[in-house]
Amino acid sequence: MAFLQNPPQLPHPYRGDRSLLALLDRALPAERRAALDADLDALGDYALMAWQRACTTTRRKPVLTQWDAWGQRVDRIELTPAWQEGAAMTTRHAVLAAGHANSEHARLEEFARVYLYHLASEFYTCPLAMTDGAATAIKASGNRELIARVLPHFLSRDPATFWLSGQWMTETAGGSDVGNTETIARQDADGQWRLYGRKWFSSAVVGEAALALARPESAAGGTGALALFYVETMDGARRKSELIIDRLKDKLGTQELPTAEIHLDGLPAWPLGELAHGVRQVAPMLNITRSWNAICAVASMARAISLARDFATRRRAFGRPLIEQPLHAQTLADMQADFEAAFALAFEVAHLLGRVEHGAASAEEAAVLRLLTPLAKLWTGKLAVKACSETLECFGGAGYIEDTGLPQLLRDAQVYAIWEGTTNVLSLDSLRALAGDSLGALRHATGRWLDGNDDMHAASAIRQTLDAAARWLDQHASARDTLEAGARGLAFTLARCAAAALLARQATWSKGRGEPRPAAALHRFVGRGLDRLVAPDAGNTASLLS
Repeated sequence: MAFLQNPPQLPHPYRGDRSLLALLDRALPAERRAALDADLDALGDYALMAWQRACTTTRRKPVLTQWDAWGQRVDRIELTPAWQEGAAMTTRHAVLAAGHANSEHARLEEFARVYLYHLASEFYTCPLAMTDGAATAIKASGNRELIARVLPHFLSRDPATFWLSGQWMTETAGGSDVGNTETIARQDADGQWRLYGRKWFSSAVVGEAALALARPESAAGGTGALALFYVETMDGARRKSELIIDRLKDKLGTQELPTAEIHLDGLPAWPLGELAHGVRQVAPMLNITRSWNAICAVASMARAISLARDFATRRRAFGRPLIEQPLHAQTLADMQADFEAAFALAFEVAHLLGRVEHGAASAEEAAVLRLLTPLAKLWTGKLAVKACSETLECFGGAGYIEDTGLPQLLRDAQVYAIWEGTTNVLSLDSLRALAGDSLGALRHATGRWLDGNDDMHAASAIRQTLDAAARWLDQHASARDTLEAGARGLAFTLARCAAAALLARQATWSKGRGEPRPAAALHRFVGRGLDRLVAPDAGNTASLLS
């Protein structure tokens, strides 16, 4: 008999996701929960269709045509079907606009949509995240002219009027060190600002607008002299001639996303506010885009684990299905526990973001959000890579075969640890957040999240680990190099503690409704340890790197 394997089947991404359903039932008022259901169901349908399409068609990449047949510079980019459908899906189901509704629940409702749409969109969610960030930054700027001109496009529910925005920050000399930005802003004779320079990573070059960092001509060096500018990219149906696409990046993953190297040759621009402190104006965007990153990372985890679980019920080896093999079942359960914890943390950031933006949050909640945003982003980014790698292994050799669609999960997941600040960059940002009383706020919030939970072992482990983190901070407070060297371990420790406490809150709520899985996830997650603190040894590090 021929050796045949049944491919995995994807359960309905919305109706089959017990974690998402339970979260929404717990966190949303009944009337808002009911109103959300139709959009989420439709996005789940689309996600199912997109997976089936990906399994039965040849993958495509965007194609850049720089010149037409008659010698005209056109810089035209052909996009994949999912990207061509992006504006219609986004506006029809308020994927972006929902986050700007007048409600403290707006962000939670937005990110539930993002979570379902992300993988189906082929990373169209990347420019959506940047558009969301740009809308937030423009609101925060108070620039009434730009608010009136731009926000109706960014938040449109009509694909004919919807605009995407990029964020053009990264340059060859800068990267995370934006103080080395070399793009120059210069005023022409008419007083119009124009940008001159190169941007090294531009992930929304197909959009209609962008925010860009540039240094006003004759301004001083350093970060403080940078300004944030708004630009538009299209002249009718054609790309503006002052925006030149040099090439599309050939990337490990996210290959359907047209990431470009561009240079600006006098592109018209308008400052958001003062001609300085542009990085400070970027901060509201980063809170948004890092939240998108965390949600998208857990969405990838959900997809990977769902496929691995389904395959384990279909694949037989040694006389029984994989799911009945004790070690394989143990591996899947470990993956599920990690996912449940990461999901709880990412969506708590979404919840708190909405409360802070709408003035419903306490000072403590605002401090917790400041700390949890970088923690959620960095930790879920790492977990997504781990989960996708383990998933490929769950399929054996089939997991290494390109046309199963599985290797793409792993390649794409690697970006979550890189976009919007690497793990190390965000670990250092977490230290800055801890300079205030964010840790005290987190410990107080943790007490609330644990209230009523009957897993005394988990509660004790969370509290003891937070105590250890506080002692570690105090011990190294005066040794900056040591503090920075251990920042990654501290960040992972705090992320795991917060996630465990949030999982405990969900477990308490779910237990009253006869759902034991969150409690089981909590027990397993905490049992694998929360403490990731390290004692940096500068001498040892120097020896290894010499």
